Amino acid sequence: MMNKLIARTLPYFPKKFVWVFSRKYIAGETIDEAILACRQLNDNGMLVTVDLLGEFITNLDQAKNNKEEYLTIIERFESENIKGNYSLKPTSFGLLIDKEVCYQYVREIVARAAASNNFVRIDMEDSKCVDLEIEMFRQLKAEFPAHVGLVFQAYLKRTLDDLKALMDIHSEEQPTNYRLCKGIYVEPKEIAYKDYDEVNACYLEDLEYLLKNKVYVGIATHDRKLVEGAIKIITENNIPNEQFEFQMLYGVTPELRKEILNKGYKMRIYVPYGKDWFGYSTRRLKENPKMATHIIKSLFIKG
Repeated sequence: MMNKLIARTLPYFPKKFVWVFSRKYIAGETIDEAILACRQLNDNGMLVTVDLLGEFITNLDQAKNNKEEYLTIIERFESENIKGNYSLKPTSFGLLIDKEVCYQYVREIVARAAASNNFVRIDMEDSKCVDLEIEMFRQLKAEFPAHVGLVFQAYLKRTLDDLKALMDIHSEEQPTNYRLCKGIYVEPKEIAYKDYDEVNACYLEDLEYLLKNKVYVGIATHDRKLVEGAIKIITENNIPNEQFEFQMLYGVTPELRKEILNKGYKMRIYVPYGKDWFGYSTRRLKENPKMATHIIKSLFIKG
């Protein structure tokens, strides 16, 4: 109850108060701040993927502005030799307003990244976006086979079937590339698992399926049990390091992150930035009220 109360009331607090905890998890408001954070991560042996905040837009002018910002991001990151790639949410480009405009904007970003031999990850959003985002991925994968990937959420009951259905575009020459996460959006129990152990079991089932089928996987989790389960699958099946990486959010579970790095595994950090940090922070807390406990602890306990 306390977590839910904090989650509901936080949007009404002064921004300066919210920033006290948000600053640990967001690189800043500007490209310069994002580049600084990414360079520091690179210097500490980690790759990055950068994400411009602002998925809840209301018009196509905002979508165009986001597209232009991403093109600037790519230009800056490539010219400054940041070791990383790019993540984006299609709703930032008008997916739920005009899907054709959205597709053209996202395609332009992927084409620009591909021209630098880089990569764009399409983030999976809530259930009303899943089919649209899989369709977009299929289209882009056909044109840019080595330069675009997708995210899947293990808590959705449909996920394993979706992964199997997409095997028709996977090959050893041009493998598909997915990030696998638990999922954070609030979904009805009819379409999403709610129980912790059940979600974890589905995550490991999905992961094992992908790795055994030679799909490249970004193993995105901060759950020690899942990290241990993933390493067990990797070890038992002799999965080469070139077929996977671990991924974590900026500022989250730094000690576990360090342990994974010390084992010799590749680590990529998801680095969000942008002027919409307040909306991002409060929305994520509403979607996952359990974060409130961690946020309060983070104000006083390092790590």
